[in-house]
Amino acid sequence: MPKLGVNIDHVATVREIRHGVEPEPVFAALICQQAGADSIVVHLREDRRHIKDRDLHILKKVVKTKLNLEMSTAQDIVDIACQVKPDQATLVPEKRQEITTEGGLDVSSNFTKIKKVCACLEKQGIAVSLFIDPDKRQIEASKKLGVKMIELHTGRYADAQTLDGQNRYFRELEKAVAYAQNNGLAVNAGHGLNYYNVARIARIKGIEELNIGYSIVCRAVIAGLERAVREMKALIS
Repeated sequence: MPKLGVNIDHVATVREIRHGVEPEPVFAALICQQAGADSIVVHLREDRRHIKDRDLHILKKVVKTKLNLEMSTAQDIVDIACQVKPDQATLVPEKRQEITTEGGLDVSSNFTKIKKVCACLEKQGIAVSLFIDPDKRQIEASKKLGVKMIELHTGRYADAQTLDGQNRYFRELEKAVAYAQNNGLAVNAGHGLNYYNVARIARIKGIEELNIGYSIVCRAVIAGLERAVREMKALIS
C-alpha cells in the first residue's frame, strides 16, 4: 500500500485571496498528520503565490512525519532549502504564468544544473526526488544523475477525457514504474489524482507514495480536513 503525502499549498491559496492571516497552513498540517498523512508537501514557488518563507520555517518545526519541499532549481530557493533542511526536496519545473505544474522536469536537457542543485541539497542531508514524466529517457537521466528517488507525473492519466485515453496513460505509468524500479529507483507519483481516479494508481506495484493536494483541500471545504484525509487513505488502501 502506498503512503500518502498531502500537499497543503491550497490552504495557503485561500489565505492569499484576501492577503489575510487565515487559514494557517501549519494548522492544516497538524490535522493531516492526525488523520494519517505520511508526509506534508508544500511548494515554495518563486513568486510566493501561496506558501511563504514563514510557513516553511514553522512547518519544519511542527511536522513530525516528513516534510517534502517541492521547489525549482532557482538559486534563492535552493539557498532557503539548504537553510531550512526539509526531510525531502522534490525538484519540479516552474513557470510564472502556469496555474499548476504542467509537466515533469526535463532532466536530460538540464543535467548539469540539476546535478549541481542535487549536490547542494544532499550535502545538507536532504533526500532529493525528481518530478518527471513517465518517460524512459528521463528515468535514465535521473539514474545517471545519481538520485535514489523519483516522482512520476500522473497528469496525463488524470486529465484523460476517455476511458481509452486513461487506459493508455495508465499502462504508460505501469511500465515507467517497473522500468524505474529495475534501475534501482524508489518511485512516488502524483498530480491531478482525486477521489475517483486514485485507487487504480494505488494498485500499481512498486509505487511507494502518492502525493495529493488539490482534491483533498476541495473535499475538506465540504467534509472537513480530517475526514478528507481519512477518506483518501482508505481509497489508497
